[in-house]
Amino acid sequence: MTLTFLGTGTSCGVPTIGCRCHTCTSTDRHDKRLRCSALVESKATRLLIDCGPDFRQQMLTQPFRRIDGILITHAHYDHMGGMDDVRPYCQFGEINVYADSLARQGMLQMLPYCFAEHRYPGVPAIQLHEIRPHEAFCIGDFHIVPFQVMHHDLPILGYHITEVSTGASLSYITDMKTIDSNEVSYVKGCDTLIVNALRYTPHHSHQTVDEAVSFSQLVGARQTWLIHSSHDIGRHAEVNAQLPLGVQLAYDGQVVDIV
Repeated sequence: MTLTFLGTGTSCGVPTIGCRCHTCTSTDRHDKRLRCSALVESKATRLLIDCGPDFRQQMLTQPFRRIDGILITHAHYDHMGGMDDVRPYCQFGEINVYADSLARQGMLQMLPYCFAEHRYPGVPAIQLHEIRPHEAFCIGDFHIVPFQVMHHDLPILGYHITEVSTGASLSYITDMKTIDSNEVSYVKGCDTLIVNALRYTPHHSHQTVDEAVSFSQLVGARQTWLIHSSHDIGRHAEVNAQLPLGVQLAYDGQVVDIV
C-alpha cells in the first residue's frame, strides 16, 4: 500500500495570497502546500481522501487511472470544492463518494446539478453513499472504518484503512481539534498516523504541532506525518529539525510505503 500526499496545506494554501512572510517567500518546493488531499493505493485499488479545490492541479501529476472511491472527511470547501473536476474519471464508470450525513447534505447543496432528476450531459456521474462512524465497509483491496473527531463543534470523519491482503494500515485525520476517548480506540496502536497540525500557537478548531505530537504519542504510532499546515508553522526543513523521532511534516508529492 502506498500513500501519496497530494496536498498538505490548510484552507488558504501556502504561499498565502498577498503574504510575504518567511514561509511564503521560501523557494523550497517542500514549502508549497496545496489544500489537503491524499491517494491511498494498492496494485488494484485507488482511493482518494478528500477532493479540494486543487484536485485538478494535483491529479495532473499522477497517472490517469480509475478512482475506486472518494472518502470525504467533511463538507468544508477546502475538502470537497473540487468535486466537479472528477469528470474525466467518469469515463471509467460512476465515481463512488462516501460521506457522513452532514457532508452528504453539503454536497447535494454544492452540486445540485449532479443529482437532479434530469441531468444535463457532461455532469460528473457521482454515486453518493452515506456512511456512519464505526460502520466498516470495503472498497476493492481496502477495509475502511470511519470514526469521529471534532473540528471545534463540528463532528467530522477520520478513516482507518487496512489493506486486506497484507494487513498494512494507516489512520488519516484532518481538521481535528479534539477526539473523544471512545474514538481513540479506532486509532490506538496504528503503525502509520496522518494527522493535522496547523501551527504552534493555539487555534479554536485545529490542533497545534504540540497537540498533534502528544496525540501521536497517545496513539503509539511508529511513524506520524503532519498535514493541514499553514504558513504560520514555518518552513518545512526548520519544522522537521525540531520534531521528535518518528514525527515529520509531510510535503506535497511525498510518497510513503505503508507496510
